[in-house]
Amino acid sequence: MTAAITRELAEHPQLVYRHTVATYHAMIANGGILEGEPFELLDGQIVRKIRSTNGKDLMTVGVEHALIVMRLAKLSSAFEARGCHLRSQQPVTLPPHDEPEPDAAIVRGSLEDYADRHPGAADVLCVIEVADSSLSRDRGYKLQLYAGAGIPMYVIVNLIERVVEIYKTPVIAEGRLSEADRVFAGANVAFPAASGDAVIVPASQMFL
Repeated sequence: MTAAITRELAEHPQLVYRHTVATYHAMIANGGILEGEPFELLDGQIVRKIRSTNGKDLMTVGVEHALIVMRLAKLSSAFEARGCHLRSQQPVTLPPHDEPEPDAAIVRGSLEDYADRHPGAADVLCVIEVADSSLSRDRGYKLQLYAGAGIPMYVIVNLIERVVEIYKTPVIAEGRLSEADRVFAGANVAFPAASGDAVIVPASQMFL
C-alpha cells in the first residue's frame, strides 16, 4: 500500500469496509480465517495480534510475553474459587465491530456458562494485556475500546517500562481517559473476583 493510499484511508476511514462481529464469525465458519490463528477484530478490521519483543520481527512471539501469559493462566484456580475464571488469549465479543483476544480476561461464572457464546463486556471483570511491541495499541485503541465498553478494570503489563498499569473504571471525559495507577515490582496487584474480594498477585511475577 502506497503512502498516499495509507494517508487517504487514515483521513477518510469511511472508505474502508468494516467487518461486523457477525461477518467475522461467518468468515471463520467458512474457512476464510482459520480459527486459532493470531488475528483479532478491532474497529472492523482483521488485524494480527502483536506478541513480539520490542524491536524484533512482529511475526514472532516474545519469550517473556509467552512466559507471563502462562504465569497468568496458572492463576485460574484462585479465581474459580471466587465465582469466576481466567481465560487466556480467548475472544471477548464487543459488538458491532470488535472481538479482541486479550492476553487474559477475568470472567464471571464457569467455563460451561460460555458453551454457546464468547463473553461480552457485562461478563468481564478485568482484561489484561501483556505489552511489549503492542504497547502503543494497548494504550491507544484497546484502552479506548475497553473503557467505552464499560469493562471496570484494564491492566497493562508493560514489559518495556517494567511496570503494571492499572486503569480502574476508566471514564472517557473530555477526550481523555483516567490516569493509570502504576505498580512496580515489590508491590502487589489486586485483581477483582466475582465474590467481591480480590486475588493478590506480586507484580514481580509479571516480569522475568
